[in-house]
Amino acid sequence: MTTPQFVSTSPARLSYTPTSPVPKSLGRDCGRVPAFPARPRGFSLRLRSSPVMAAAGVGGNGSPSAPGDSTGTSRIGEVKRVTKETNVHVKINLDGTGAADCSTGIPFLDHMLDQLASHGLFDVYVKATGDTHIDDHHSNEDIALAIGTALLQSLGDRKGINRFGHFTAPLDEAAVEVILDLSGRPHLSCGLDIPTERVGTYDTQLVEHFFQSLVNTSGMTLHIRQLAGKNSHHIIEACFKAFARALRQATEYDLRRHGTVPRFVFTYWQRIAGAES
Repeated sequence: MTTPQFVSTSPARLSYTPTSPVPKSLGRDCGRVPAFPARPRGFSLRLRSSPVMAAAGVGGNGSPSAPGDSTGTSRIGEVKRVTKETNVHVKINLDGTGAADCSTGIPFLDHMLDQLASHGLFDVYVKATGDTHIDDHHSNEDIALAIGTALLQSLGDRKGINRFGHFTAPLDEAAVEVILDLSGRPHLSCGLDIPTERVGTYDTQLVEHFFQSLVNTSGMTLHIRQLAGKNSHHIIEACFKAFARALRQATEYDLRRHGTVPRFVFTYWQRIAGAES
């Protein structure tokens, strides 16, 4: 049993000071959760856009820009998670272009993280080493915990976002529906029926465990439902693609909201900070 070390390396230099015990539901050996500042911010990045795009309030990836944001400030989360079993470094840019640089020691998971970046138009960087000579369990879990934490960080105060996302992705005979809410209340309902025990060397039981770990640290409500599918690879890939698209939808800005926070969003980091609903 180990206590992971969180190190912030983002330009905003967010402080990860252990302050409060984590509920057991937040994953193996999490020990204590880092306290996030109320409004974490990434670095300022000027994105190229045409006068037409600027007039329409459209950002560099074709999505609406942050209300009142003329500099194209990117929402970036970066986390290092170190345990006895793993060493994980994750960086995610919600306003990216779909670039992926993932090396987890688990080839099939690398492939799935590439789908997350490509279909979510997120920039995703994941470097991980772990005890994969035993199995992929620890690495799969700690990578997902770190991605969830980086996602939580990159969302900041969540002002102006859509909050909800819903997408159904087909892949040949497979089809998977994903519904999510960036609510601050971690919950997973996973209705996948994967017919084989492995895809390559990857244990297919780890798919649900990956999403449970990500949900726990990001504070996301996530429903996954398999509509069709016989091929394990197709089912899992359709799941990651649908998740990426739904997450992109939820994290994009709603210009009509004028920078306000969607009601009833009350995140875990607000609760541990003692904020009131």
